[in-house]
Amino acid sequence: MRIISHRTIREYSKRNPKAESALEAWYKTTSKANWTCFADMKKDFNSVDSVGNQRYVFNIKGNDYRLVVIVRFVLGTVFIRFIGTHQEYDKIKDIQNI
Repeated sequence: MRIISHRTIREYSKRNPKAESALEAWYKTTSKANWTCFADMKKDFNSVDSVGNQRYVFNIKGNDYRLVVIVRFVLGTVFIRFIGTHQEYDKIKDIQNI
């Protein structure tokens, strides 16, 4: 999968070093993946949830952090929309439009 963009992970990791290894592991696994559907994602990340409007939420580092992405399966592209703590994620009012 092509991830847009790794820079977002690097910048977040600079501000939150405790999340870095888990985010980089997610990036490595995802960039090697060839997902064609949600079931393919579940094989790699059992805890991923679909929240609608092509948005998916990943639990990072034992659910300390949340990663929200848009996945375009046909294009093989993943767009990072949000990285934050579980508490920051809970404050999002409209997850389907983030």
